[in-house]
Amino acid sequence: MNGHFLLISSCTLFLQFFSELTTAAAGDTLIPTQFLSYNQTLVSSNKTFELGFFTPSNSDKWYLGIWYNKIPVHTVVWVANKDTPLYDSSGVLKIGNNGNLVLLNRMDSIIWSSTNHSAVVSNLVVCQLLDSGNLVVRYGNNNEPKSYIWQSFDYPSDTLFGGMKLGWDLKNGLNRHLTSWKSPSDPSPGIYTYEMDIRGSPQLVLRNGSVKLFRSGLWNGVRFIGTPELNNNPDFRPVFVSNDEEMYYKFDVENISVISRFILRPSGLLQRLTWNNRSQEWLVMLTVGNDQCDNYGLCGGYGTCNINNAPVCGCLQGFTPKSPQDYDQLNWSGGCIRRTPLSCNNRDGFRKFNALKLPDSSSSWVNKNMNLKDCEKLCLKNCSCTAYTNPDITGTMSSCVMWFGDLVDIRQLMAGRQSLYVRMAASELGMCYSAMPYHSLTSLSCSDMQLFLTFAQKSKI
Repeated sequence: MNGHFLLISSCTLFLQFFSELTTAAAGDTLIPTQFLSYNQTLVSSNKTFELGFFTPSNSDKWYLGIWYNKIPVHTVVWVANKDTPLYDSSGVLKIGNNGNLVLLNRMDSIIWSSTNHSAVVSNLVVCQLLDSGNLVVRYGNNNEPKSYIWQSFDYPSDTLFGGMKLGWDLKNGLNRHLTSWKSPSDPSPGIYTYEMDIRGSPQLVLRNGSVKLFRSGLWNGVRFIGTPELNNNPDFRPVFVSNDEEMYYKFDVENISVISRFILRPSGLLQRLTWNNRSQEWLVMLTVGNDQCDNYGLCGGYGTCNINNAPVCGCLQGFTPKSPQDYDQLNWSGGCIRRTPLSCNNRDGFRKFNALKLPDSSSSWVNKNMNLKDCEKLCLKNCSCTAYTNPDITGTMSSCVMWFGDLVDIRQLMAGRQSLYVRMAASELGMCYSAMPYHSLTSLSCSDMQLFLTFAQKSKI
């Protein structure tokens, strides 16, 4: 009798102990002895974000994701297992023996996991959904962001919201970029991406596969040149960071009551949306690709796009259509060519163009410590240099960007302080050259040169 009682008591204590090791998670944190199943969620401490299992509309597949907690329209901003869905509601999320987050299916097989590249003591690790919407794996006694073992912000889905970085962690070779869903009911990777191109002078590029569709233009110290619609908004502060370790764009929300996000649609549309509490809906603030001039390279080399003109494409001053017949038929892909070839013997000059979205800079050369005058001299010495500028309009930074080859994807803006200096033959600029004493080469306007020569001739008489 006593032995039977002891056996029952021992089993009860064991089951109680086992249940404590496998309790359901609550609050914003998951610890090694807990799990998260389909009917449970983590909610950030400020109640803004929620992590859990969901099924997209018109789908019977299950995914682990993060969405806005306070918004009645179910809006998913991040998906973990986008390539490997669950086919029923039996999924479980927990911290594995190696300190990674693991998502298990009905067969107890791992279908998704976070990654870490260093040894981790798993029983000291926790998973937390932060107020920012970032899901992090960290040591329980260390809240420092630099010490995170893993974070969802490093692996965006189709959405960028306040505080997320879009760009490169150069130290670890990590490219944080947006990828569209395949369809509204399928979060697996679609064909569109939006990422930071760090070749030459950095710029954000929207692609269909490897084909460029849209380019943000260069950072001018305030914003990316090709996105004027985002200027002068007191609720958002755009940030661009470029150093030896990181190169990224993000936006900070100055008004905490505002909920805003970028989303890359399955159709390839890139939009900025803001939640309107009064109408209880997402309002579109910006759509990339909204007009013809957003289309990459529409007007060809040395062509410029002006949405207020009809037709929208034309040639930069000093250039003419490569094929006038094609241009007349609204086929601008051949672009423009120079009216007068360059001489490339120090007898070229530069024409200043204002209020432009600067050309594609993926093949440009950059020196962050060179002033504009030295930039001009260096460009003039290199026969392949076709244009130069300092993209910064704030007046706080010396910088030199030089282009080589054709200038592509230029857009005329309605206003702006952004200038581009394009290399031209002297005659296009109305310049004449004369060999002066001490073998120096001086450029003057042709009228001034004629006056000088007339004066010199009279002096000899």
